[in-house]
Amino acid sequence: MDSAGGRGGPPVGGAPTTARTSRIGIAGAAVAVASAGTSALGYLVPVLGARRLDAADLGALATVLAIAGIVSVPSMGLQIAVAVHRARHPGATARRAGWLTAAVCAGLVALLAPVAAPLLDVPLSVTLLLAVYIGAIVAAGRWLGELQGDERFLRLAVGMALLAAGRYGGLSAGLLLGAGLTGSMLLGTATALLIPVALALVTRGLPAFPDGRGITARQVFTACSATLAMLVVSYADLLLARALLPAADSGAYAVGTVLTKGALWAPQVVTVLALPRLAQGSRRALIVAVGLVTGSGTLLIAMSALAGGLAFRVAGGPDYVGLGRYAPVFAATGALYALVFVLVNAQVAAGAKWPSAPLWLSTAVLVVVAWLVPHTFPAIMWCAAGTAALALAATAWATWRSGATRLTGAALTS
Repeated sequence: MDSAGGRGGPPVGGAPTTARTSRIGIAGAAVAVASAGTSALGYLVPVLGARRLDAADLGALATVLAIAGIVSVPSMGLQIAVAVHRARHPGATARRAGWLTAAVCAGLVALLAPVAAPLLDVPLSVTLLLAVYIGAIVAAGRWLGELQGDERFLRLAVGMALLAAGRYGGLSAGLLLGAGLTGSMLLGTATALLIPVALALVTRGLPAFPDGRGITARQVFTACSATLAMLVVSYADLLLARALLPAADSGAYAVGTVLTKGALWAPQVVTVLALPRLAQGSRRALIVAVGLVTGSGTLLIAMSALAGGLAFRVAGGPDYVGLGRYAPVFAATGALYALVFVLVNAQVAAGAKWPSAPLWLSTAVLVVVAWLVPHTFPAIMWCAAGTAALALAATAWATWRSGATRLTGAALTS
């Protein structure tokens, strides 16, 4: 079995317990490696862009990546919803929900392309390619959720690696080949279309029971809206920088957000492993997850404070070394949002009705404040950091009031 835990009874005796712990460790390491590889490929695109594109095209690329990150969030929401549902109902299906979610996301981008392209100063052809690209990414959530909910973490790691390769491999190759913004996006879309095919092969043989236990639209909507709100609030500063700052400053800010996203996604493996247990009512899983993510964020902030110039050099090249003093702020923003992500998952697992509400409120505050303060690099950066702290406080309060309370009750009755 490629599961970290399986679905049999609790282990009896020292040897089975040791074996189970070993499987969890191996599975966790595999998911961590896949997550790290995903992050590395995700960093590679803006890093290559900073070296291969001028400031204006770099800002456009960062905007495209931000839109892709936001609109493809339903893939993550779909994965979370499917994982939670399958953890409670092994074999529950999500085929129709998966394809429908992907079609809605792709159609939304295509529909808004004629307006969004000139508004964000991005070529229309790139925006239309982005619609297809996003559709393929969103569809992947269904298969990854099935693997995660069944605790097939080794196969989940393979699926994550395939998704990362399809999502970022073509874009990176295009930039390396000097294909420019449009050519790179074309190649990236072509490789993204291979993702559903690859994941369908990886999930062959999983149990499936289309007997009425399929996931509901409300479950998918709740998870998608919560995850979308989390990504919107964490990417909003980049979009505001693109809209409010000169092209050169916008490009520099895009380099800084590479550090933010690193701190946000570095501890992703913790949430991935904890989610099925959260869905089954484990309070301990929530406590451990929050502790591990807090430790990861603290370490990354300290490293950024000690080597900020090096961090900006790696992220954007020697032209951005002078911005190293800002590295701890960008890292802290990402670390705060990583904790938000854990709590959002806990609320979805606990069945909270509106886990996204505190995040939409935080986003609104960020937009208003960013428009009111001077339109400078440091001002946008500090607005983002303050919003991350606000989002964490609001989400923690909401989790305590609703999700965590239900999770605790489920744990006590299990």
